[in-house]
Amino acid sequence: MSARPLPFAAAVVALTAVLSSPRPASAQATPYDSTVFAALKWREIGIFRGGRSVAVAGSASRPNEYWMGTTGGGVFKTTDGGDTWLPVTDKYFGGTIGGIGVSESNPDIVYVGTGEYAIRGNVSHGDGVWKTADGGRTWTFLGLAETQQIARVRVHPTGPDTVYVGAFGHAFGPNPDRGVYKTTDGGKTWRNVLFRNDSTGVSDLVLDPGNPSVIYAALWQAQRKPWQLVSGGPGGGIFKSTDGGEHWTELTHNPGLPTGLLGNIGLAVSRAKPSRVWALIEAEQGGVYRSDDGGATWKYVNGDHKLRQRAWYYMKIFADPKDSNTVWTVNTGLYRSTDGGVTFRHVPDPHGDNHDLWIAPNDPQRMIEANDGGANVSFNGGKTWTDQDFATAQFYHVTTTNHFPYRVCGAQQDNSGVCGPSRWPGGIDRAQWYDVAGESGYIQARSDEPDVTYGGDNSGFLARVDHKTGFWRMISPWPDSPDGHPAGEGKYRFQWTAPLLISPHDPHVFYHGGNVLFRSLNEGASWTVASPELTRHDLRPRRVAARERADLGGLGRRTGPRHARCRQDVEGCDAACSRAVHAHLHHRGVALRPRHGVHRGEPLPARRHGALHLQDDRLRAHLEEDRQRHPRDRVRARRP
Repeated sequence: MSARPLPFAAAVVALTAVLSSPRPASAQATPYDSTVFAALKWREIGIFRGGRSVAVAGSASRPNEYWMGTTGGGVFKTTDGGDTWLPVTDKYFGGTIGGIGVSESNPDIVYVGTGEYAIRGNVSHGDGVWKTADGGRTWTFLGLAETQQIARVRVHPTGPDTVYVGAFGHAFGPNPDRGVYKTTDGGKTWRNVLFRNDSTGVSDLVLDPGNPSVIYAALWQAQRKPWQLVSGGPGGGIFKSTDGGEHWTELTHNPGLPTGLLGNIGLAVSRAKPSRVWALIEAEQGGVYRSDDGGATWKYVNGDHKLRQRAWYYMKIFADPKDSNTVWTVNTGLYRSTDGGVTFRHVPDPHGDNHDLWIAPNDPQRMIEANDGGANVSFNGGKTWTDQDFATAQFYHVTTTNHFPYRVCGAQQDNSGVCGPSRWPGGIDRAQWYDVAGESGYIQARSDEPDVTYGGDNSGFLARVDHKTGFWRMISPWPDSPDGHPAGEGKYRFQWTAPLLISPHDPHVFYHGGNVLFRSLNEGASWTVASPELTRHDLRPRRVAARERADLGGLGRRTGPRHARCRQDVEGCDAACSRAVHAHLHHRGVALRPRHGVHRGEPLPARRHGALHLQDDRLRAHLEEDRQRHPRDRVRARRP
């Protein structure tokens, strides 16, 4: 009887044993047998469900050609209008892409800036700027590696050797490689033509379509720390050049713009009316500002919070090339205004968390949009979009099961955790994968019963799924949600990708890591704390990092000064804000979750916890329906 092939996980263990076994002294210089790895080959298994993209571009002269920058797999290109995508940078570079600039005069010339500027807590840095002169077949490295995060790449419309790069710089600390860089020789040499300080970089950069010597730049002073995001500082602001970037004038303090510290800023110039400039600004009086005289004076036209929530992650704005009153913004949703930015309406698209938009300068019906599901193309102004059925997903972690053939499981960023086959007759498509967890946590399958999986999500949530029966239940070690609370208030705290591990000795025992180590002996039905405090337990940064604003902008404006006061810090008006929101929604008949009569931090029985979880799902559905019906009065109800 022939030997049965080892599952992948067992094969890795066997290989590890071979590599770690003692070797003769004469073989100690060679760390491993290279022929073992030479026999291994990679296979694409999916999932064919797109992952995050923050940079897209297209060509005015080639209506079916578009470029997508991913946040883990380099650059992809389509030549059939988004029906199929192929990687074009694999042999040269990969990783996260921050900006793509396509030459209008010669679309075969494309410049790519690596390292996204949206500085997530788990952001990856880039390695500078690359260029292709043959439509992506070959690439040349152009330097600027220490910029690490690049927000924009802009190519002169008639001279492709002149290029501007907007560099944010290092995300986690100061460095001098920031600001606006310019080349006039196709990237052979670069000059830094706008520099503020070593902690301020570029968040946006736009050329005047009617006069490319006129350039607008937005500067953003920000830094990521392990416990905190600092967004805004005296270095931020808006600048303008009228001589191709050689000299700059600061517009930050011009009449009409907000006072005080400015955070992330997005800019747009109307091709139909170049004197019209928009700025989407993170500030105490943040929102959409518009100038009709090239930035000399400004008018505050929209303060809707939906356009500037999670400002460090979005804050991009785009002008329609034909209609000077039409402007787009990206945030959790995609939004369009047809009245000069005064009001915005939601435009449905395939995925949430939107980051970039390119509109064809000769046809505003044709566009490509980037979001956490990849890129999608529209030929009818956003009425319909192409599918995101390409394998660019970001997986936080990967594991295997003891099925035969073995299955592969992983948690996809901004999507679900899934398991799927390692091989399938006729190929593996999206339908062969099934959900087992949330977007960010570890996944573990029982060794003796691989259809039973335990999967995590952010904030310490855990679920047990039996794929055979379809039964799903929550098994979180601590049932209290930390959303909306400073981190210091929580008794237990969990990282975005909190560790999870099944015991190799007993499949009913497993562990979950937070600020303490949790252990369960009964598949999550109950938990015990198995370690002392594992962090420094310094509450000071956790208080500062978690201060949040009440999402009550529309409510305050529509219901008087008493509710306007509720827009202060949540810590100062928690109860008042909660009562105001609930009263406001109650008169519209929105069913809200009642008090459950359990003190904060008290554990709940599994059955009751499941019932409350179901109530939460229904509450979210009610609130979403209410938001759709009342777009001008968008509020976020907070649980009592």
